[in-house]
Amino acid sequence: MEGLKYAVGDRTIVAEGAKLIPIYVMGKRYEVPETLTIMKALEYVGYRFIRGCGCRAGACGACVTVYRTSGDYRLKFGLACQTVIEPNMYLVQIPFVPANKAIYDINQLSPDIFTFEKLYPETFRCLACNTCTKACPMDIPVMDCIQSLIQGDIKKCAELSHPCIMCGMCSLRCPAEIQHPFVTLLARRLYGKYLTPKAKHLEKRIEQIKKGMFDWMLDELMEISLEDLKERYTEREFEPEPYDPDWHPKDRRYLIIEED
Repeated sequence: MEGLKYAVGDRTIVAEGAKLIPIYVMGKRYEVPETLTIMKALEYVGYRFIRGCGCRAGACGACVTVYRTSGDYRLKFGLACQTVIEPNMYLVQIPFVPANKAIYDINQLSPDIFTFEKLYPETFRCLACNTCTKACPMDIPVMDCIQSLIQGDIKKCAELSHPCIMCGMCSLRCPAEIQHPFVTLLARRLYGKYLTPKAKHLEKRIEQIKKGMFDWMLDELMEISLEDLKERYTEREFEPEPYDPDWHPKDRRYLIIEED
């Protein structure tokens, strides 16, 4: 790989004179520039991702990696797109974490503990060991999510697990073999459908859509050229940061506000 000047994925430039450190991928030794993420290091040595690579931003959970570092007995887990390589790191990529997802009709379920007992009975084998929380790349208190469900608090579980990216690392570490991503996903679905107060402004917007109040906008987009569409996109107006409650867009044609 001599002469390679960038990590392939997002064209990250490798600084001239960067120190090379050894890593082991599936047992084979490679020399890669320090400071790269695992994903960039794998591409640097010639691996081409055709799966197990999604957003590259730590939001999709597709790039779970199992590794050990020299002199440390512990087995570690991380997202390849976020975890920075270390010398003598031994890596194994996991294309996905196998788990059984219960099949159900959300409209036929009740938002109570008995639903979880029926669909995911292993949830109640939780040992409260907290290895799931330690494995989570999103710093979610996973054990607290499960304990909340055991206590019948679906709302708390849904709110705590909101940042979940469904990577499955918690399930890999769980001695009770709980399928945390699917369990907490069910909690969020039940909470959203049955326990969250209905948003009046959302109901109002749905009625506006049904009335066809936005159809002219779609028609307008369909009629303009691709070049004009690209120009509109690059020149679009952004809301200010931090948020300004008195801010309004310059072009107000697309604001549809129907008085009560």
